[in-house]
Amino acid sequence: MIYYITGGERSGKSSYAQALATSLSDTPIYIATSRNWGGDHTERIDRHKADRDERWTSIEEEKNISTVVSTNDVVVIDCVTLWLTNYFVDTKNDIQQCLAFAKAEFDKLANIDATIIIISNEIGMGVHAQTEVGRKFTELQGWVNQHIAKRADKATFMVSGIPMTLK
Repeated sequence: MIYYITGGERSGKSSYAQALATSLSDTPIYIATSRNWGGDHTERIDRHKADRDERWTSIEEEKNISTVVSTNDVVVIDCVTLWLTNYFVDTKNDIQQCLAFAKAEFDKLANIDATIIIISNEIGMGVHAQTEVGRKFTELQGWVNQHIAKRADKATFMVSGIPMTLK
């Protein structure tokens, strides 16, 4: 089962996903896809860790998320945007290569018999990116979001902490 949760920044996606996971399992797994870029990002990572109690197992995996998910796991993957950033940086902003890597990795993940709760961001709904690299990443994010949403069994859009069912 794949749950896809998307929305804007600070829309309540992570809280919603974590509540869903704990309703489905006494021992959920949290997969953090972010690299620690330092500064404010370190504080954000620490805040996310503090949101989870002793029931959670936390795994940090920047790109190969399918390698840390097992059959029957209940996992929260947080988040697609940071996961894609890792591919984007490592491919020197090559959209086609990044898109191919991300789709292939997600397809591996989708073939595991587990409950996957995957969080993403709708970055294309905000201000138009001012840089070419920003616009390229926004397009990449949109294409990957579409790929994931098509495969998802359930999709939820978060707005101001309120879940809206898409499918």
